[in-house]
Amino acid sequence: MNDSCQTSFMAPEEIKEIGFGAVGKNVLISRKASFYSAESIFIGDNVRIDDFCFLSGNISIGSHIHIAPYALLVGQNGISIHDFSQISSRVSLLSATDDFSGEYLVGPQVPNEYRKLSGGEIILYKHALIGIGSLIFPGVKLREGTAIGAMSFVFRSTKEWTVYFGNPAVAIKERSKRMVTLESSFLESL
Repeated sequence: MNDSCQTSFMAPEEIKEIGFGAVGKNVLISRKASFYSAESIFIGDNVRIDDFCFLSGNISIGSHIHIAPYALLVGQNGISIHDFSQISSRVSLLSATDDFSGEYLVGPQVPNEYRKLSGGEIILYKHALIGIGSLIFPGVKLREGTAIGAMSFVFRSTKEWTVYFGNPAVAIKERSKRMVTLESSFLESL
């Protein structure tokens, strides 16, 4: 019996049937994950997408990435996740949002001429990390080495190698860059 039949992860043939734009090597995807517009989703090598994740729209996932259970990625305006970035459980990345001022109607069931959508591509640069339960708003750029603490709300782009926390998220300290050296050693060992 095929090992993938004994796990909650899809077999390579099942992954191929979804119709992703591209899929690299050593990719693990839960059978309980959901994908919409799969042809616009590109996945690198050594990626794991866990149970109950929801990915929709224009999404580019680099290599050595983990997307933990219940993550929500809505890439209407694009989401780009660079190598060695991590997304914890119950994180939401929204690249577009309705205007909730009361001046417009809201929701996908309303024609666009009655709505006002705003948005922008979300980018997680190399070694970015988002803690459990955090929300990332449209257009945010998490610069290289950024770490977002649990339950944080991020609506502004970040500085490199900085830890952010809170609602709204604010910089609280610098982050070590040692992982860059570890990345080099790790990649040389492959």
